[in-house]
Amino acid sequence: MLPRAYWKGSLKLSLVTCPVALYPASTTVERTRFHMINTETGNRLKQQMVDSETGDVVEKEQKGRGYEVAKGEYVPIEKEELEAVQLESNHTIDIDNFVPRDEIDRRYLDSPYYLVPDGKSGVDAFAVIRDAMKNQDRVALARVVLSNRERIVAIEPLGKGLLATTLRYAYEVRDEEDFFGDIKTPKISRDMVELASHILDTKASHFDASKFEDEYENALKNLVKQKAAGKTIKAPERPEKAGNVINLMDALKQSLKGRTASARSPRAAPRRAPKKAARSTARHRKAS
Repeated sequence: MLPRAYWKGSLKLSLVTCPVALYPASTTVERTRFHMINTETGNRLKQQMVDSETGDVVEKEQKGRGYEVAKGEYVPIEKEELEAVQLESNHTIDIDNFVPRDEIDRRYLDSPYYLVPDGKSGVDAFAVIRDAMKNQDRVALARVVLSNRERIVAIEPLGKGLLATTLRYAYEVRDEEDFFGDIKTPKISRDMVELASHILDTKASHFDASKFEDEYENALKNLVKQKAAGKTIKAPERPEKAGNVINLMDALKQSLKGRTASARSPRAAPRRAPKKAARSTARHRKAS
């Protein structure tokens, strides 16, 4: 059974429109969560909104939105006023254009959603839009309002449905030069780069999300299980921190040596034996 849709509306491409539903493609339901409790009574705590000046508890009907125009000075914004600036994208994912997939900088990718037909009436139109995108191998850029904010979404075919990924705006992505500008450019020998490249080759693989295991999450679940069973938890001894690397070249050589040794197959020795026997036979024939 599908979870409750995060958003429902229409997907629009020019004059072609179909009803769709949006579902989050990721979830944190299985993640271990803790509640704040009173350590004396064991009862769960609940939070209350408090006036920052008077200290009085603010009831639900007294809560509102405000924008800070000066220090401690707010302009109240009513719900009706927010509704007055509603955009068409509140209820419609309007495709603006299509761009090559590799032109989207990964830093702009935010949250993924599954986009599916909502009901049987729009399945044909949905399939037409999806298959046309498959043929062009391009990503659609559209606008939609989620959580009272207009977002740009990148839409692409995924199986029988569509994957919609919200994008960050340019002002939300920090300039890399602010962080990389002061990085020095030391002189690195070609041998060092080649050694590092060999290490990379020994670690070459393919992405498979199922192979990644959340070790911290497993440790948390084990901790809760042991505590619930009444066991005493002792903190493990922390390993000593490794010293600073004195010689980068030596470290690279040692790393490559370690990777090569661990990568050797236990069948490697038997395969070398016939070669040795062959050399011995050749020497015997030559001596004769």
